[in-house]
Amino acid sequence: MTDPTYTPPAVWTWDSENGGAFANINRPIAGATHDAVLPVGKHPFQFYSLATPNGVKVTILFEELLAAGHVGAEYDAWLIDIRQGDQFGSGFVAVNPNSKIPALVDRSGPEPIRLFESGAMLIHLAEKFGAFMPSGAGRAETLSWLMWQMGSAPFLGGGFGHFFAYAPAKFEYAINRFTMEAKRQLDVLDRRLAESEHIAGPDYSIADMAIWAWYGQVALGEVYVSADYDAATFLGVKDYRHLQRWAIAIAGRPAVRRGTMVNRAMGDPARQLRERHDASDFELRTQDKLEPVEA
Repeated sequence: MTDPTYTPPAVWTWDSENGGAFANINRPIAGATHDAVLPVGKHPFQFYSLATPNGVKVTILFEELLAAGHVGAEYDAWLIDIRQGDQFGSGFVAVNPNSKIPALVDRSGPEPIRLFESGAMLIHLAEKFGAFMPSGAGRAETLSWLMWQMGSAPFLGGGFGHFFAYAPAKFEYAINRFTMEAKRQLDVLDRRLAESEHIAGPDYSIADMAIWAWYGQVALGEVYVSADYDAATFLGVKDYRHLQRWAIAIAGRPAVRRGTMVNRAMGDPARQLRERHDASDFELRTQDKLEPVEA
């Protein structure tokens, strides 16, 4: 696996024991592996996710919509534990044939509408409620930056994050390759934020939510960090001072703080709200209250 003389075969075959943090759930075929009906709550929107950056960007928008007074944006958030393969259940695959979190069902109309890419969810919700999406040239700028995030984040996550934090061994070439690209992307954002308060202009938008979930959390040392590795230090994120200003400001928004708690199943128990069905859950149903540590 780490042999520098490795030569790819003429036809690739799957080695299910290829190692890495997610080897037990990765596979080269699509479709369900087991029957599992998705739960449905009482609210107009049913959200199925885990608090990864792609999930967090949508729960941030839900919480921002509710904070802005859009009561029709109430939602139930159900935990999908990708480490256990929940995303391969038949019910989840029916909503998201790509078996990636998040998945969303809009039940506010006469027929349910499924959405299975986080960027599509942000656009759908922003347009539905007429919020966090400017009009005219501002809309084009917002969509351009949103699509930038959708296209760029795989280099940060599946590239840099995987080889830096999750791969079964450290590969210098891969880490150098994706670190260079991650730093280039951070510089793109830093230069943009040197001339603009928010990503797409003067107003806070879904572009900020999407990009902060990935790059803001990296800049603040919230992802790819453990006792063994620290991406923020490795990437020198403090050097991007305009990005730092923006990341700190977004993190200070109450709705963002709530959104990052939803479907969280790791870290500080007081920050874990594994399911969200009511605003009061943030006070009453975090994991420290459901499973208090015995003295």
